[in-house]
Amino acid sequence: MQIEGMKCASCAAAIDKSLSRIPGVSDVATSLATGKTSLIYDPDRVQIDRVIKTIKDLGYGAKELGEERKEVRKGLRLFFLGLILTIPIFIVELFLELPGEGYLLFGLATPVQFVVGWPFYRRAYGALKSRMATVDTLVVLSTSAAYLYSFSTTFFISGPAFYEASAAVITTITLGTLLEEMSYTRTGEAISKLLRLAPKTARVIRGKEELDIPIEEVSVGDIIVVRPGENIPVDGVVIEGYSSVDESIITGESIPVEKREGDQVIGATTNQKGALRLRATKVGSETALAQIVRMVEEAQMSKAPVQRIADRVVTWFVPLVLVSALVAFSVWYFSLGVSFLFALTVFVTMLVVACPCALGIATPTAIMVGIGKGAEHGILFKSGEATEVAHKVNAVVFDKTGTLTKGEPEVRDIIPLGDYSEGEILRLAAVAEKGSEHPLGEAVVKRARAMGINLPDADSFLAVPGKGIKAKYQDKQILLGNRKLMEENKVEIAGIEAEIKILEEQGKTVMILALNGEAIGIISVADTLKEGSREAIEGLKRLGIEVMMLTGDNERMAKAIAQELDIDRVLAEVLPGEKANAIRSLQEEGRVVAMVGDGINDAPALTQADIGIAIGSGTDIAIEAGDIVLIRNDLRDVVCSMILSKRTMGKIKQNLGFAFAYNVVAIPIAAGVLYPLLHTLVLSPMLGAIAMVLSDICVIGNSLLLRRLKLAEHY
Repeated sequence: MQIEGMKCASCAAAIDKSLSRIPGVSDVATSLATGKTSLIYDPDRVQIDRVIKTIKDLGYGAKELGEERKEVRKGLRLFFLGLILTIPIFIVELFLELPGEGYLLFGLATPVQFVVGWPFYRRAYGALKSRMATVDTLVVLSTSAAYLYSFSTTFFISGPAFYEASAAVITTITLGTLLEEMSYTRTGEAISKLLRLAPKTARVIRGKEELDIPIEEVSVGDIIVVRPGENIPVDGVVIEGYSSVDESIITGESIPVEKREGDQVIGATTNQKGALRLRATKVGSETALAQIVRMVEEAQMSKAPVQRIADRVVTWFVPLVLVSALVAFSVWYFSLGVSFLFALTVFVTMLVVACPCALGIATPTAIMVGIGKGAEHGILFKSGEATEVAHKVNAVVFDKTGTLTKGEPEVRDIIPLGDYSEGEILRLAAVAEKGSEHPLGEAVVKRARAMGINLPDADSFLAVPGKGIKAKYQDKQILLGNRKLMEENKVEIAGIEAEIKILEEQGKTVMILALNGEAIGIISVADTLKEGSREAIEGLKRLGIEVMMLTGDNERMAKAIAQELDIDRVLAEVLPGEKANAIRSLQEEGRVVAMVGDGINDAPALTQADIGIAIGSGTDIAIEAGDIVLIRNDLRDVVCSMILSKRTMGKIKQNLGFAFAYNVVAIPIAAGVLYPLLHTLVLSPMLGAIAMVLSDICVIGNSLLLRRLKLAEHY
């Protein structure tokens, strides 16, 4: 639900505490930064109406997600009312002496105190019912004390009025909360951008007509027409047409992707040139965009471990400030003998200047911006904890097949023997393999077709499992396979053993081609590296992170790939079920390990690792295993995720440091510790309110600087 009226981390804590007490409610998580609360409830034990009532009894608004937030407009009206009334109060108290001045000030200040300030009273009362103290408690106590003292001097006792303090504090903090609300909106812009791109209608073929219908009415299996320049409404598969599609909003990749019949397309991406017809495969909450939005929102709602420390501090902060303010008042008034107005000013200023908000928002604002920045770049952090832990990683383990390599064998070497040419060797091998479904055979045929070689059908074809193939073509006997196939058919290969061994040491699979019982060529096939693999390894090493490779392949082939990528440590011949144990062993050596895999075969290892990084795709990002999902399937984003985590944690530390330093300095100054030296109070209540608001805005502004991080520069 969307929560209205939260001003600090203690507000969120009050909501969490109250909702957690309701029988049948569990896993309550309220985020100040997102302005939302999420929970799990048992409808047999509690109705959602009771949850909403509990929130409203605390003094906050509760609305279902998607409803327009009116809090900013309401706050603007209250602020301008406060400003219109507060300015005359200052003018009268500072520059004019009017008959009946006290009554005039009372008439001006009372609406500020109880109309503009009513939201503070309502929330403070709600917190009191939950036996908690929030920043609203401090505002209510400080302004009420100033107002009641001034009220007493107006009607009962002699003395100067103090109305400007209460009016200025309420008006200033009302403005501050408005500015914070606007700043929070900017921290969530990544999600807003995604949602704005989702089309509201789709052009669907129904019968013989093309109808524009609301996106909510599109069903799986519908045929959708997408014209050039339009956004694709749902995930689907192209059934007719050819075009290029800009997928940057989902994948972060700026280069358009060509789409033709049979290709997958992603909802919210932009069709550029040609018209497309597609069949809807995922609609509503199942689309890639919806899953990304859900994943990012859940991550932004989650709490990083460091935030829990700040939350504990905030819980005790307000009571400690209240006690400190009472002690300061007592010392000044009873021990040092200053005037009651002086001691009251100290009390009010201390309550106003103290700021648990900056402590409470230091972590969530940075987490929100960092996770949003990652989402814009196709890097999905699934929790705040993942954002925090990733910066501690000192060892990254890569799966080989499908992660570092494409998992698609390609022809690497063609070595003719005797008078044959490379083209003739490849043509004969491809003719023999044309009917094969083996990956090695498909690699040979693909290479021949890429070179424009005509491939007639063989007269006969026989696959020999584990050895190779036999084929006949134009009365010629063709053999293509390993040593065992050659030995069984008495083909002499002793003279080419040295060349075969060299290729095998390079991690390549060797196939020998024989024609009519004579070896006439060698073809080597090997898996190819993914684009960006080398840059990813180099980038991680620049960050001081140890890089390893984990694979079930034999050690010779694994080391060949590792050498090509400059990976120092290889864990080879590891069965899928043993990968998690291999990760556990590295952790027992004291390493903080990130595992990078495809999210399916490597699920146990991804789960075991301190950080699991799943290689995803734009149309299938709902990978359960892993803490980070790389939508673009680009390994360089592993480096970017580490850098983003480090920068985010840097902002969190800066924010927390500033928030602690502010309170350590501001509260003693407000208590008057400088008065004996400077003979001035230094801080008035209004200046204290301004300082408190500015401390919040500084923390939010510092977090927003993360948006300027250019991850593409790290490629």
